[in-house]
Amino acid sequence: MAISMYSASVPVFTRMLGHLAAWLDKAEAHAQAKKFDTSVYLAARLAPDMLPLPKQIQIACDAAKFGVARLAGVEAPKFEDNEASLAELRERIRKTVEFVRSVPAAAIDGTEDKDVTVPRRDGNIVLKGEFYLKHYVQPNFYFHVTTAYALLRHNGVELGKGDYLGALQ
Repeated sequence: MAISMYSASVPVFTRMLGHLAAWLDKAEAHAQAKKFDTSVYLAARLAPDMLPLPKQIQIACDAAKFGVARLAGVEAPKFEDNEASLAELRERIRKTVEFVRSVPAAAIDGTEDKDVTVPRRDGNIVLKGEFYLKHYVQPNFYFHVTTAYALLRHNGVELGKGDYLGALQ
């Protein structure tokens, strides 16, 4: 049996977003233990020309919500991109998970050959649903989730592979 578009998207996104929220909890605990303000994390970048932690999380959330919305043909919620604390970033993750889970499997399954329009600065592109999910949404999502992980780890948060993968059951 082939896997479905829903099973390759919603459960994957919600699981990793849950991990991401847990990493922010660990970051907050780390800052408290070391007695520094959590705003230090908000300016964290791996290189001067890279986006900081909040933007990495915003883009990861957007990849999940827009990916699911475009496949399902529904409107994605609008977020202001103004999160200025770990608590606000966790709330954005929570709202993203809530939206993604609200989209029924029936709206996503069977979209493998659907034309999906992706707005871009240099003009829209149209991709087939399966290609869009596998080769655009998921790599973009994982890039930003992994970058957020690396930023937190680089700043001393005790994260390991188990935190990234989660329980394998």
